[in-house]
Amino acid sequence: MRNITIATLGGHSALEICLGAKKRNFKTLVIAEKGREKTYAKYYKKLFDEIIIVDKFHDLTDPKFINLLKEKNSIFIPHRYCQVYCDLDQLENNFPVPIFGNKHLLKYEEREGKINQYQILKKAQVEFPRQFSTPKEIDRLVIVKVKEAARGYERAFFFAANFQDYQKKEEELVKQGKITEKALQEAVIEEYLVGTQINFNFFYSPLNNSLELLGTDARRQTNLDGYIRLPAAEQLKIAQYLNPSYIETGHFAVTVKESLLEKAYEAAEKVIACLKTMVPPGMIGPFALQSAIIPGPPKEKLIVYDLSLRMPGSPGISFTPYSQYLFGKSVSFGERIAMEIERAIKENKVNEVTT
Repeated sequence: MRNITIATLGGHSALEICLGAKKRNFKTLVIAEKGREKTYAKYYKKLFDEIIIVDKFHDLTDPKFINLLKEKNSIFIPHRYCQVYCDLDQLENNFPVPIFGNKHLLKYEEREGKINQYQILKKAQVEFPRQFSTPKEIDRLVIVKVKEAARGYERAFFFAANFQDYQKKEEELVKQGKITEKALQEAVIEEYLVGTQINFNFFYSPLNNSLELLGTDARRQTNLDGYIRLPAAEQLKIAQYLNPSYIETGHFAVTVKESLLEKAYEAAEKVIACLKTMVPPGMIGPFALQSAIIPGPPKEKLIVYDLSLRMPGSPGISFTPYSQYLFGKSVSFGERIAMEIERAIKENKVNEVTT
């Protein structure tokens, strides 16, 4: 326990994770994919004591690399890359390396299939957008969340106001090769909320049973960000050949008025209580409620449209004031994870923060 290495995949939030680990005097290790390693091996190499190069991130659960992680006495920090590139079944059942957090929750982040985030939100009684089981039911503006044909882990979102509108747009996207008929069968159709989008990024500590809001942010998304900056007339001109893309390119720090904080905490507390019984041992560490604030009446309402059950990918969160209110200084998610592991080691409770 005195010689722990903090390990993670090279992408998403690896820099933040390993900087936080370094601040608490842990050794660091990053597993980078061949051809995508320069950020870690060249540009920010001082953050990493060791770099392991793999052909594909999927190799993480190969016995060869499992043994390397065990030899380094590693605690592995998962993030979105695990869900996108790795075999979650192998990670959950055949990966004998301590994982910070509840690895059994990673698969619940999906929006479709037998296991998905809506099951958690529904059981927790946290309000989320209305869903439509078939396109014929559409009676308001909806957003259709369908997997891309080229990149199954990305979504080719499109809007529709009614069934006829849906048919027209799905035919165009299928014809263009951007989505497939098969993917449409698994798509999620949900009411589009016209409101302010805010990500509330929380940390739950089982060691002291505390829920902490560490920061808030919003997203920047490829050509959508430029699209919405155009005058409406210009948007209409290019709409016939340019579809807005929601692929994330970054985040920016935002703050929220204090009257909204209680609403966010209450939703997070419901999720925490639900997960303790639904997916034992429940929530451990970072998670985010991606929310829309709508105006009402009678009062503003917070609706959660996406649930992230792992490390958020927004290092700018630490530039919001919320962690300072808790700790008297700015604390990133990377450092907060390292702080929790440090305490768990001292109190011989590593098994309470890892699975």
